[in-house]
Amino acid sequence: MEKGFIHIYCGNGKGKTTAAIGLSVRASGSGMNVLFAQFLKSAETGELNVLTALPRITVLRGKEKSLAAHNLVFREAVLSCRDGRTDLLVLDEAIGAYNRELLDREELLDFLRNKPESVEVVLTGRNPPQELLELADYVSEIQKVKHPFDKGIGARKGIEK
Repeated sequence: MEKGFIHIYCGNGKGKTTAAIGLSVRASGSGMNVLFAQFLKSAETGELNVLTALPRITVLRGKEKSLAAHNLVFREAVLSCRDGRTDLLVLDEAIGAYNRELLDREELLDFLRNKPESVEVVLTGRNPPQELLELADYVSEIQKVKHPFDKGIGARKGIEK
């Protein structure tokens, strides 16, 4: 790949992680190595079962929602990019971890500013701060117009989880 760009999928709508998963599947199908690092989420979901079964996709998740656990996942992801093992890095819910100070902000910013030239990076989450928006090449906002949750309907297996 020539130059890798930085994507942000943000907004209050459903579909940020889904979009990142779709790009991961496309990249894997095109022969790229994908690292899908997930923050702030610990529940088992159907999409993770499929991602781990696909060739060239590695999934990393912290075992707990702490600064130490999130930084460990992030540092492993960065090492994989710098070692040339990763073409597409997805940092799912990294924006939320960043905003809650559960991810070292300076390390994330430094990585984004100095990432390997060919690595494509995706960050997902709500309310990206200006410093992340400025580093991004793509920013896609997913806006909720209507959602069953507004009527008290919880997440359904296979659809929202």
